[in-house]
Amino acid sequence: MFNAEVENVREVIHRYINGTYKADIPVLESVFHKDARMAGYLGDMLLIGTPAPFIEDMASAPSMESMGNPYKAEIRSLSVTGLIANVIVYETGFRGNVSLEDHFHLICDGGEWKIISKTFTTIG
Repeated sequence: MFNAEVENVREVIHRYINGTYKADIPVLESVFHKDARMAGYLGDMLLIGTPAPFIEDMASAPSMESMGNPYKAEIRSLSVTGLIANVIVYETGFRGNVSLEDHFHLICDGGEWKIISKTFTTIG
């Protein structure tokens, strides 16, 4: 059971990563819980709210895939305890030259894992 839940969480994060790279809006919408929150720093700018502005931003520009951006994302940490999970992802090449560290919290709601919160910061 535990290994299955770890893999379920990993699959949600991989969908998030692929959705980000391809600007696949339906995929990005599907990984976030309806009550999800996001907060973090893009450079010196603090952003706090829902995932909606992030998803709108991804929809407003060409995908990183179509632009040939060197985007890569790596899961650095993943833990599951019961019906909650924590995942740390390191992204490079976001929109060409931005590196980010993302801290995700996921929750299993009705048997389905969803991102309930994401905090992030620009690196470098």
